[in-house]
Amino acid sequence: MMSTKSKLQLEGKRIAISDKEVLTKLFRVFQSVGCSHHVANVVAEHLVNSSLSGVESHGVMRVLQYVEQYRSGYLKADVEPVFIEHHSGVREVDGKGGIGIPAMWLAVEKNVQRAKQEGIAAIAVRNAGHTGRLGAYAEKAAEDGCLTIMLGGGNRKTWRQVAPYGGRKALLPTNPYCIGIPGGERGPVVLDFATSKIAGGWIYAARSAGATLPEGTVIDKEGNVTVDPEDYFSGGAILPSGEAKGYALGLMAELIAEAMLGPAKLDANVLMITLDTSRYSEPSRLSLVAEEILAEMRDCPTAPGFETVQIPGEREREQLALSDGKIAIPEQTWQQICELLSSIMD
Repeated sequence: MMSTKSKLQLEGKRIAISDKEVLTKLFRVFQSVGCSHHVANVVAEHLVNSSLSGVESHGVMRVLQYVEQYRSGYLKADVEPVFIEHHSGVREVDGKGGIGIPAMWLAVEKNVQRAKQEGIAAIAVRNAGHTGRLGAYAEKAAEDGCLTIMLGGGNRKTWRQVAPYGGRKALLPTNPYCIGIPGGERGPVVLDFATSKIAGGWIYAARSAGATLPEGTVIDKEGNVTVDPEDYFSGGAILPSGEAKGYALGLMAELIAEAMLGPAKLDANVLMITLDTSRYSEPSRLSLVAEEILAEMRDCPTAPGFETVQIPGEREREQLALSDGKIAIPEQTWQQICELLSSIMD
């Protein structure tokens, strides 16, 4: 089995499952809770692609969380996102209370289309559940020749996950940022990160797999550093990435997403800004200069403990290519997914 780069300190083993088998199971699960054929397919494909790309925190294990949210009524299953253009010129996608992944794909489609027409476009995504891996949307826009900047937040009252720098109580969500731009010979460059030291999905993944977390990422309710995911769920918090810098970025996203875009009804509000790069640089020139910059980074002598200098976004594509259509899932997590499907089909 191919090696899997993961933040989980896993005691059990992983098993290799074909992407087609996983996709089929996830599709059936989502349809069984009331999702349309389109939504079930879009969400299942997004989760499978995330796992194949090595982004386990936003991969197939999320089906367990999503189904729980559907069953509790937190998410609506029988809805489709809607694009709205207001008379004021404000453009948004209303997720209608459903999962956020279809809403994000619709937002990318509309924003790229408008950016190609007018040079730059902005859109808000509201009233949607978890939006999945932002990097996937930015990469698609970059493949279409656009620079995209995204940030999400605005629901700290429901998702209190991250302690402010110097604090020990969870007050902020993980408020992600993402930037994607056409790159050089190896494709787009995509920056996708939470403003916390670890994405919340990794904590759910660790709990599901019976694993521990990386050192220095989470504190318990007393403010002590811990690697046990249960300490987080028992009143702990995630630490901000880069200390004061991560806290400031997270706070800024919260202000933009709530004070500007309005209260977030579900997981978060997202602001997406898309720019047609060809308005500034002919595509072949952009690619040539980008490759010159990126090649210089890759050729940098490595520091002790490092094998290469990586470019944001390339690791995911390399992992996808090396996966050979197989997802290395923690055995315990896969068992839970199979049990979920079995209980639904009985």
